[in-house]
Amino acid sequence: MNIKLLGDVSDVLAGVRELANELKINLADGGYEFTAERRDETCLEVCLNDKKGFIAYSEKCQFFRALGIAIEHIRDGEESFSIVEKPQFRMNGPQIDISQGNAALNKETVKEFIRLMAIMGMNMIMLYCEDSFEVKEQPYFGYMRARYSQEELRELDEYADMLGLEMIPCVQTLAHLPDTLRWKCFRSITDYEECLLVGEEKTYEFIEDLIKAAAAPFKTKRINILMDEALKLGRGQYLDKNGYRDPSDIMKEHLARVMQILDKYGLEPFIASDMFYCVYGTRRYRQATPVPDYVKELVPKSATVMYWDYYSMSQAEYERVIDSHFDLHDKVLFMGGIWTWIGYSLAWEKTLKTTEYGLNACKKKGIKDIIVTTWGDNGTESLIPTTLIGFQLFAEHGYADEFDYEKFKKRFNFCTGGRVEDFENLELLDKTPDTLSLPDHSNYNPSKWIMWQDILTGLGDKNIEGVEMNAHYEMVEEKLKEAVGRNGRFDYIFEYSRRAAHVLAVKAEMGIRLVKAYKDGDKAELKRFADEYLPDLKERVLSLREHHKDCWFKIYKAFGWDIMDLRYGTLVMRITSAIEEVNDYLNGKLERLEELEEERRYFDGIAGPIRYMNGYGRIVSPSRIAPDA
Repeated sequence: MNIKLLGDVSDVLAGVRELANELKINLADGGYEFTAERRDETCLEVCLNDKKGFIAYSEKCQFFRALGIAIEHIRDGEESFSIVEKPQFRMNGPQIDISQGNAALNKETVKEFIRLMAIMGMNMIMLYCEDSFEVKEQPYFGYMRARYSQEELRELDEYADMLGLEMIPCVQTLAHLPDTLRWKCFRSITDYEECLLVGEEKTYEFIEDLIKAAAAPFKTKRINILMDEALKLGRGQYLDKNGYRDPSDIMKEHLARVMQILDKYGLEPFIASDMFYCVYGTRRYRQATPVPDYVKELVPKSATVMYWDYYSMSQAEYERVIDSHFDLHDKVLFMGGIWTWIGYSLAWEKTLKTTEYGLNACKKKGIKDIIVTTWGDNGTESLIPTTLIGFQLFAEHGYADEFDYEKFKKRFNFCTGGRVEDFENLELLDKTPDTLSLPDHSNYNPSKWIMWQDILTGLGDKNIEGVEMNAHYEMVEEKLKEAVGRNGRFDYIFEYSRRAAHVLAVKAEMGIRLVKAYKDGDKAELKRFADEYLPDLKERVLSLREHHKDCWFKIYKAFGWDIMDLRYGTLVMRITSAIEEVNDYLNGKLERLEELEEERRYFDGIAGPIRYMNGYGRIVSPSRIAPDA
């Protein structure tokens, strides 16, 4: 399709050229002609008649969205249309976790995401960093982990700017630093295992190095300094050095010192709000307004506080907490989330509902800035491109008073080539027969714990006795197989998930069946386990690992794959050990199979589906898997 652009396009022309392949257009005569007008007021308007069109916009992102909408309607056979959208938010974009799950997007994946976000109409991107960027003064910060050089970040910032996105640096300045503070060279600035030591001068030298390095590559003066979930603040080495002190006083001192550093570099901070609530005795936001005055005084005047919530299941709850935040401070932004952080699955139903409730509350209460978070807790088994459906969800909410699901599905297919119906089915990896009747299944992750649990000890087996898990995963594999070939560039996601289901379709009940054969004295069946079932399972695991590795190196930096190799390697060797032990028993070398003699018990002593079994160490063995584990 040939497109000619006229009018106010000097600022967007480079971006259009970069998006030409994504949009499948040529900038040339002999086709459609669009005249653009940039306006001061926030707007997005696009119309076409007789191959001549008009685009009104106030930000680059709105121009790219409008152009995409025009091309989408033309491809649908419409030669005349007029569309006006009202942007609902001032800032709308993702914060992508590249630290907690050991998976940092490579440079080309970040650029691909930026292109797709530009077509969606988003205008901000953050990379959530704990230790994932280069700090020349701190060589052990991010040592042997995936991190970005200053040059990489500068290149990405330039690329984002060209496509209308503000790239905002993100740095932890209090807690969430376990991978840094593990090194003994940081012992003097450590309160407890993941939190910095407040009041120590070396702490602030360290933080200044981080802030200076985090901000240097970017054009923006905004920076996310987080400070969330320091839930044991002042109770580690701080307590030993200073005795007990009220957490609000510790936070006040620390914030004042960090603000001095930010002021030195002319930076405007975003700060997570949960610690302000925690200092007066409530876990995050559960206490109603009014917020005590001494807590309000903790919040720096120049800061924007971030209300993060992807759990609440009613709009009224979001509205109540937004009111509380405006009582706390006058500058508030909202952070929602895409549920992909507890295993192989995308929990789409929970993502959809929490986003609807949260963003409708934001619109009603006047929140103007929103962020959609992604997390990779404990391994990032779920591939990051699955979160693009959540980006689209936030984008469509951002341009409509009322969200239209059918329009959203069409937009997602146009912007990414993916089919919403297939992405919806990804949650079937965790939406199993035993959780179907639950009002909220999002915290149940059988795909992960069944994948990694041991064949011989099966810590979760008792909880799924009588549940037809194998049949469920056979059904899921068929559905995902159908998705391969109709999701364009993202077919590999569905092939990966299909192979996961292919493993789970035999592994889910294998431990239960193995114990039964052993206790029934069915040596013929045990022989089949050793010769057929377990070797087949091993081949399925190796096939999954092979494709997972291909996906990882396509999407991410290399560092972090070691964690997945350790998991797959352990799984394969434990299957091998199971084969060997069964054969040794059948050959008389072993008098009995001790692991199979042990009575199976409910995990944590609780019957029914296992909730949030996300820590690999708890899944794989009741023993410590490393000296410090």
